[in-house]
Amino acid sequence: MEITVKTAQQLRLTEEEFESIKLKLGRTPNFTELCAFSGMWSEHCSYKNSIKWLKTLPRDGGRMLVAAGEENAGLMDIGNEYGVVFKIESHNHPSALEPFQGAATGVGGIQRDIFTMGARPIASLNSLRFGNLEDNKTKGLLAGVVHGIGHYGNCFGVPTVGGELYFEDCYHTNPLVNAMSVGIVKAGKTVSAIALGEGNPVFFVGSATGKDGIGGASFASAEITADSVEDLPAVQVGDPFQEKKLLEACLEVIETGGVVGMQDMGAAGIICSTAEMSAKGQVGMRIDLDKVPTRQQNMKAWELLLSESQERMLMVVEKGKEAQVLAVFEKWDLSCSNIGEVTSDGLLNFYMHGELEASLPAYELVLGGGAPQYTREYSAPAYLTKVNAFDVNTVPDISNLQEAVKQMVQIPNIASKRWVYTQYDSMVGAANASTNAPSDASIVVAKGTGKALAMTVDCNSKYVFANPYQGAMIAVAEAARNIVCSGGEPIGVTNCLNFGNPYDPEVYYQFVKSVEGMGAACRKFNTPVTGGNVSFYNQNPDGPVYPTPTIGMVGIIEDMKLRMTLDFKKAGDKIVLLGTQRNDIGSSEYLNKIKGVKHSQAPHFNLEEEFALHELITSLIKEQKIKSAHDISEGGLIITLLESAFVNNKGFEVNSDNTTLRTDAYWLGEAQSRVVVSCDAAAISAIEVLASKFGIAFNVIGKVTDGSIQVNNENWDSIATWKNSYDTAIEKKLA
Repeated sequence: MEITVKTAQQLRLTEEEFESIKLKLGRTPNFTELCAFSGMWSEHCSYKNSIKWLKTLPRDGGRMLVAAGEENAGLMDIGNEYGVVFKIESHNHPSALEPFQGAATGVGGIQRDIFTMGARPIASLNSLRFGNLEDNKTKGLLAGVVHGIGHYGNCFGVPTVGGELYFEDCYHTNPLVNAMSVGIVKAGKTVSAIALGEGNPVFFVGSATGKDGIGGASFASAEITADSVEDLPAVQVGDPFQEKKLLEACLEVIETGGVVGMQDMGAAGIICSTAEMSAKGQVGMRIDLDKVPTRQQNMKAWELLLSESQERMLMVVEKGKEAQVLAVFEKWDLSCSNIGEVTSDGLLNFYMHGELEASLPAYELVLGGGAPQYTREYSAPAYLTKVNAFDVNTVPDISNLQEAVKQMVQIPNIASKRWVYTQYDSMVGAANASTNAPSDASIVVAKGTGKALAMTVDCNSKYVFANPYQGAMIAVAEAARNIVCSGGEPIGVTNCLNFGNPYDPEVYYQFVKSVEGMGAACRKFNTPVTGGNVSFYNQNPDGPVYPTPTIGMVGIIEDMKLRMTLDFKKAGDKIVLLGTQRNDIGSSEYLNKIKGVKHSQAPHFNLEEEFALHELITSLIKEQKIKSAHDISEGGLIITLLESAFVNNKGFEVNSDNTTLRTDAYWLGEAQSRVVVSCDAAAISAIEVLASKFGIAFNVIGKVTDGSIQVNNENWDSIATWKNSYDTAIEKKLA
């Protein structure tokens, strides 16, 4: 067939990119070669519209063991000759069309990124966003996604230990499904995604290749439209039991010493893994595509190259050690086929039955090599005029706090996510320490290391919508605050940057400012960005989703005796508010959902103030002055108090001390850098001294009770009544 600009455009390449490809090859590519460039130069693989800004993030220092982006996932030192491997990625578009398989394969893909490096996954987290929960489509998407996550994770045998779930109208068409995995690896046992050694055999390992997932990387780099259902073949199909075998086999084969390099066949399939591994090792490969195991007959070369069938690996093996490698995969009843060898010329030569189908320079295909890099125009969104014009004085203060809070605890963004997390196996592996004693971050014992890991995913996208720079800083700060309040030391970040169309200057402004804010906060907390994922083209018919730069953060708990939980422990304990109360209801759930105000400023945030609060909380925990710590986030102070009370069915008596602040701002505002702690009465003076040392406001606002609730001397009934309303709100909407 004749290859023209139109052919390239049908494959989502631009005219300029087509001309660049011809220049790099010195000829016009054939269809198979053009398909390879289409996959590798897609936004999903090349980061062509984001890499310039991603490079501005702090990408080294601290406990980093490999540079950001160098491997499939981030790797950081946790001491005692162990490292932690972690990453978060999106599977948004597939989940929008086929929620069960879209979410399931998102979980499977991120686990492979972890164990491909030689690490054993020990925990999964997720960050989910959907449209209005009153809508039947949203209910269907939520049910499918949660079922998919639970099915794959439960069968694969890694506990789902934490996450977040939000409902906003802008995610109606395009939900966000971000999956994170965390693993641990012994020093010296890691494997790189690299090809080396001329003549070394290239093995294809795992499931047979089918036509599911063909063009998935390109599909993820385009907007969802009414016609997107026609792209259903781009949604992969997963098999968690096959992946479990693949995990064990890959970890075992590393012990043979015969593995030179290994990479998951994720986005863009075989072309991606062969290109990236070869480019990294500055080598080439000769691949016989007819030797690739298939589950469908007569697959064409371009289909084999671009298929994203799940549970597959590419492995370069040291010549002479093939037998040991094959024996391991035979033991686990997994296919392991020699499909080619490493060459020294830098070319990827793909053959079918002896016929050369494609000849491509590996370097020209990949990010950091010949893949294009663009600088897009950006401008401040017009809606920010409405945001900046918001005046709190135009909103009448609350007249009945108790009635407002009754509504608040039933807002899906605030209410218990019990309906979701009870579908996940959180206990498999017996390392999750958060099930019966929750902390702000999830705590998982890293067996063999003598330590525990604290992990969390965080982002309030309404804050980022209101102020992309400040909102992204808050996302990093809240993640770090959650880890600190759990007794941990934050060490590193992985991110999943979910935005609309990068060719829209207003969307690109959101992206650029979010990356800048994220970088500023990560530098302050010494949490370098180890890697992650950019997901553009998240749109609905009315425009883009909220800018959602999800932060996955990992921290270390050196001694579990100093682990801190969020629950009130004993009646009579004092309740202390650390941090400054402000006349601030900006971008709060109260203002947005109860008052119906869609445009307001992001809540107050100051990076130095936040850092000082973290230092204070860390000191209080180390000196064992407090019994609980829970940060103030969505829903404000009153929701924080209720959440701390629910765990042990305790209550509280609290008073705002005739403050001059608005009632709604005091109890429901979401100004940052505030934490509620509980303690013995005898510890109050010591806490006050430490708070003064770090310049943090200190206020004893009440005490813990055996179950009754009293606010400003008003009886609010028992904790059981509130807990029932909180626990069942989402379930009732789904009934």
